[in-house]
Amino acid sequence: MSDAKRGQWGSKVGFVLAAAGSAVGLGNMWKFPYITGENGGGAFVAIYLVCILLIGLPIMIGEVVLGKMTQKSPVGAFAELAGKRSPWVGVGWLGVITGFLILSYYSVVAGWAMHYVFLSVTGTFANVSPAELGQVADHFDALKANPGLNVLWHVLFMAITIGIVLAGVQKGVEVAARVLMPALLGLLIMLVLYATSLPGFGPAFDFVFGLHTERLTGAGVLEALGHSFFTLSVGMGAMLTYGSYMKRDDDVVSTSITITALDTAVALLACLALFPITFTFGMEAGAGPGLVFQSMPTAFAQMTGGSVWSTLFFLLLTFAALTSAISLLEVVASYFIDELGWKRIQAVAVTGAAITLFGIPSALGALDVFGSGMEEAIGHSWFGLMDYLTSNWMLPLGGLGLSIFVGFRIREVERAHAVADGSPLGGVLPLYLGWLQLLRFAVPAAIVAVVLHALGVL
Repeated sequence: MSDAKRGQWGSKVGFVLAAAGSAVGLGNMWKFPYITGENGGGAFVAIYLVCILLIGLPIMIGEVVLGKMTQKSPVGAFAELAGKRSPWVGVGWLGVITGFLILSYYSVVAGWAMHYVFLSVTGTFANVSPAELGQVADHFDALKANPGLNVLWHVLFMAITIGIVLAGVQKGVEVAARVLMPALLGLLIMLVLYATSLPGFGPAFDFVFGLHTERLTGAGVLEALGHSFFTLSVGMGAMLTYGSYMKRDDDVVSTSITITALDTAVALLACLALFPITFTFGMEAGAGPGLVFQSMPTAFAQMTGGSVWSTLFFLLLTFAALTSAISLLEVVASYFIDELGWKRIQAVAVTGAAITLFGIPSALGALDVFGSGMEEAIGHSWFGLMDYLTSNWMLPLGGLGLSIFVGFRIREVERAHAVADGSPLGGVLPLYLGWLQLLRFAVPAAIVAVVLHALGVL
């Protein structure tokens, strides 16, 4: 398909905001704070930042380069450079399937955030007596146990996502990013500014940035490594697809650095918003996945103006989820648009509906749909199985294939030209060679370590 027939970004700012929105999601706002809490704070954060620089950024540049070179979505990109019958095309297919599966259950978690916006607006977390504080966390258990409510929020979130992607690259994805990303950053900064006024801010700052090496374990190092890889939305074709909408003379390197910096800043700001509130109101920093949906509402219930701050916080979560969901749906729909010649309205409607239907078992609480023996047999609910397969296997394998392909399979002259074209930094030979060596050796080694950790070998 010619460049003229494909969507393209209206501006560099639009691409940066959209790609940053893809990277910034529940992984930053929900997962990073709680795994930071579980792993003792500062030393874990330091390891994470090093991994972002040496692992996450190199593979992001490689993925965006692949999209820019081919001006195609994942399957078409690998087919063009390796041949339609090459096994490498399977890496492109893996990205499409991974995006499909992730969005099917990710939208359920996003629906939880939307439900908590509703609870906050209706005053659920206002005027709670000390004797009733213990009941605040129970709202999350009640939500998970209500299949109809989960399906309702799941479908509503997917409908919003589908509506945005239907409008196209410039009028849908880019416009949404220009609204949602500034709104997300604004809400987050408001929460951080409020957090600075709390007595728990000093201890929280020390917790996040103090090098408490005695709290760090080998498992924590590997978790930091794994999260640095997953948080940037690399390995599933999202950055490749967004890169394919760039102009051929756009600067890949500086935009990738900007996207990575924004994503990392949001993760750190999320910690500075959550932990001061957590420490001030006696919550546990290492509360795990329940930190956002159980500990935080309990804290908000004790705050002056708690309903307002709770509403802002869960709006923030919803916006973060939506910016990532848009990119996931775009990855899946772009295959049908590029390779099968479907109109955007047909591709987005069909794939969006299919993902919505496939996600219903996750929304239903998983197991009861398939029989009570499923979790006993495989150790996972349907929701947990989708998360396990994508996070521990499909994303790492996609990232491994992409890094090896870009590092070794692409002709040197084509790769060097794509990196350097429009990029002053990409044209600096020592920087280019450093990036290439990281992509060829450090990134695959890191991904193998993550997989071995998931298997319990490391």
